[in-house]
Amino acid sequence: MKLRPPSGLLLDTALVAFALADAWAHVDLADRPAAACGLLGALALTLRRRLPLTTFLLTLPTALVTDSVVAPMAALYTLSSLSRHRLLLGACALTYAVTDFMPWPWSSLNATELSQTNNLFHLSYTLATAAAPVFLGQLVQARRELSLRLAEISEAREHERLLTAQSVLAKERAQLAREMHDVVSHQVGLIAVQAGALQVSSRDAETRKGAATIRRLSVQTLEELRHMVSVLRASGSRPTELTPQPSLADLERLVDASGIEAKLETDLPAELPPPVQRAVYRTVQEALTNVRKHAPGAAATVRVRHRDGVVRTTVTNTAPTRPAFVLPSAHHGLAGLSQRAELLGGTVTSGPTPEGGYELSLVLPIDRSR
Repeated sequence: MKLRPPSGLLLDTALVAFALADAWAHVDLADRPAAACGLLGALALTLRRRLPLTTFLLTLPTALVTDSVVAPMAALYTLSSLSRHRLLLGACALTYAVTDFMPWPWSSLNATELSQTNNLFHLSYTLATAAAPVFLGQLVQARRELSLRLAEISEAREHERLLTAQSVLAKERAQLAREMHDVVSHQVGLIAVQAGALQVSSRDAETRKGAATIRRLSVQTLEELRHMVSVLRASGSRPTELTPQPSLADLERLVDASGIEAKLETDLPAELPPPVQRAVYRTVQEALTNVRKHAPGAAATVRVRHRDGVVRTTVTNTAPTRPAFVLPSAHHGLAGLSQRAELLGGTVTSGPTPEGGYELSLVLPIDRSR
């Protein structure tokens, strides 16, 4: 278990209590001025973070008239950890050393005592005691600044890594856009042209109808491809609006343009969560695409019902009337539908029917999708 560092208020409280205990141990309570100086120095530590220099000056009487050292040394350390003025820190350390070295009252100072070797050692000890909190405070300040610099460097490296990844992604999208424009869009355009020519030249009504459907779907696909190419090419520059997301209002148009005999039965309310509407639309779209690819000549029925806070979507098709052509497929459609349904708390099931057809079912709870 990782221990958390104590909060500033708790640390200041403990430091004031420690300074009071130090004054209690070294000050005679009968000496009112000395006791007042000890109390002043201890309570002044509550200001050390906001007014470090003022706090240090308020603790100097404690060092002058008492033997307490906690309050002035803590104030000197705080000033050193927060200030960058080296000359000021040196002057404060020297002032504390002289104040702590000089006897109180000053009238008791004896010139002959200053020449004694013991006082020389005492002065050296006082100077070292004054220098210690200054050096420690400067060390803490340097460590804090180093931590900030390291954090800035880490942030800069993360930003650089993100920019590099975005640059690579932009290049890949640009390459993908070129491929889609040069290959896929060109071939879909040829399909639309050939379907239009077949629609005009054929004398068979069914052939003309099929050619018209192929041409309409090809043109629609070509428009979507061009929009996708524009989105990919705009990557890395200004944001580009995506194609408006489908809703339940688009279901009827989807069924009518499916190119197969399909019937829509729905009783859904108009105000459903947008994720539910998109999931229903994509499920019907994928099911009708599969019917068109794998069950030529089959009829489909799309049923969308809302009961007890659950939306049930079922797409059922009859048995095919002619063999299906072998078309390339990555088999990602049903997997994508299942993942979308799981994110919304629902399920997708599919399988053959006893009549030889196929059924795809989506069940979504509305409450979890909001």
